[in-house]
Amino acid sequence: MKKYLLLYAKGIAMGAADVVPGVSGGTIAFISGIYDELLASIASIPKAATQLLRGRVAAAWRTANATFLLVLLLGILTSILSLARLISYLLEHHPIPVWSFFFGLILVSTHLVAREIKRWGLSRLVGFACGAGFAYWITVASPLQWGTDLPTLFLAGSIAICAMILPGISGSFILLLLGLYPFVLAAVKQLDLAVLGVFAAGALVGIVSFAGVLRWLLQRWRDLTLALLTGLMLGSLNKLWPWKETLSWQTDRHGETVPFVQANVLPAQFAQINGQDPQLLLAILCTLAGIALVLGLEWIAARRAQSAGRCE
Repeated sequence: MKKYLLLYAKGIAMGAADVVPGVSGGTIAFISGIYDELLASIASIPKAATQLLRGRVAAAWRTANATFLLVLLLGILTSILSLARLISYLLEHHPIPVWSFFFGLILVSTHLVAREIKRWGLSRLVGFACGAGFAYWITVASPLQWGTDLPTLFLAGSIAICAMILPGISGSFILLLLGLYPFVLAAVKQLDLAVLGVFAAGALVGIVSFAGVLRWLLQRWRDLTLALLTGLMLGSLNKLWPWKETLSWQTDRHGETVPFVQANVLPAQFAQINGQDPQLLLAILCTLAGIALVLGLEWIAARRAQSAGRCE
């Protein structure tokens, strides 16, 4: 029971991260020590589905590691459904502390992922640079405006879920780039089952397909793949910088004016441009809190691994 409660808590953390544009639930899975098991479980779903169609229910459940996936999914859904309103409120009214917290979280996570690379070489450095460059480009790309018809939502779900399991690339931010983040978040708040059902179906197709590819890459070229993922995480920090200048605005579907294109600025510049308190001390404390949380999770995971080793 203790094991599953901890897994449920990790699911809650993943769900909370996925709600924030710029933070990936995959990062939380990686730093909490369940990333490889998550990919393996998702990739085994097609095989489990075949067994299920043949009436081998117990075998299908074991093949898909369904208990693990179910507990984790319950945690993610609990978090998304309960925290969507809270995180939306915090991002709107207290953006600097929120972005600072996640900046610290991703910063120290980048170090932890890089530490898993056994040997650095030219290929790893190139992979790292490509990952960092791609993630940075994603963060500065101009948002698009996709439609909200059901086929488009299905495709958006399949694309966003791939980002959600990649450390460093946020599925929420992909939705933001597609111009669908406010629409999908509103559907979550209002429990619009039609929108959520189509989006979830697309996400299921996308995650099963992509998890197998990513698992294969980690098995065959683990160091190179980890270097790419490290670069993705480092490049994504551009999105999480707490102090921003809004360069252009747009009107959303509710008629409200919201930021469209933003640029990073220093805290002093932020105060001059916006006439607001940059909350530097609070930002530093929140950054340290994010770092402490990750290091705490790593310490707990290490303790559990040592305990398991002694039991064996």
